[in-house]
Amino acid sequence: MAHSLTLAVIQAPFGDDLHDNIARTERLIRDAAALGAQVILPPELFQGPYFCVRQEERWFQTARPWREHPCVTALAPLAAELDVVLPISIFEREGPHYFNSLVMVDAGGALLGLYRKSHIPDGPGYQEKYYFRPGDTGFRAWNTRHGRLGVGICWDQWYPEAARAMALMGAQVLLYPTAIGSEPHDPELDTATPWRRAMQGHAVANVIPVAGANRTGFEPWADYPGGGQTFYGSSFVCDHRGDLAAELGRDEEGVALASFDLDFLDRHRAAWGFFRDRRPDLYGALVTSRPT
Repeated sequence: MAHSLTLAVIQAPFGDDLHDNIARTERLIRDAAALGAQVILPPELFQGPYFCVRQEERWFQTARPWREHPCVTALAPLAAELDVVLPISIFEREGPHYFNSLVMVDAGGALLGLYRKSHIPDGPGYQEKYYFRPGDTGFRAWNTRHGRLGVGICWDQWYPEAARAMALMGAQVLLYPTAIGSEPHDPELDTATPWRRAMQGHAVANVIPVAGANRTGFEPWADYPGGGQTFYGSSFVCDHRGDLAAELGRDEEGVALASFDLDFLDRHRAAWGFFRDRRPDLYGALVTSRPT
């Protein structure tokens, strides 16, 4: 029997209330699981509004140690109940250090480990360097009950070397939780299409399905251009060719999912020869080990 994987992304607006955000995410996870999803990806930092629009020290108090984070303690039991894998994005505190992190929760509820966002943006509306240290975990690929998964976080998705590193570690799908939308310095700039295209390119170059989960909706901020930030949704799952297999609209709340034959993809990836014909002697090795 073929080894198949059904992958879902969640898209929703999020507000100031942590418990409401968790409850909304739980409801959508249940919806996705009822449709047969085995791996379910929520958006980046769904614990609250995307606070990195500007620099305010009050947000540091919302960070927690990763094993104790309310999003993790609330949703890990759900992963056990539904037998689904949940990559959970959090604002993490480790002693005096703060990270934009992801906890991989396996089907069964086990916490498999932590990835800390490697690439930290710093620009109008996305002032993350004020809040987060660059990640120190390196890229990761996890063996889960439903497949070997690689996960980057938002800004990581623009870097082809990050996708290639996870693919070289044996990832069978790539996942990118995201928070991206309007640009306060240029109201005419809309990055939704290139945002998708960048990740679709990773799919083609690595012969691998890719999923991006974004938030949606308008988040008001006083004295902010336009009165706040609008997130453009457009969450999707694409196949190994980069073709869209499932998607959500800009303003839609819900789930989108698609199924893949992982055995076929392993063979097809080998047949393309991209990894066979790599020349690390020319540009350096991206991966020196295969973390579990």
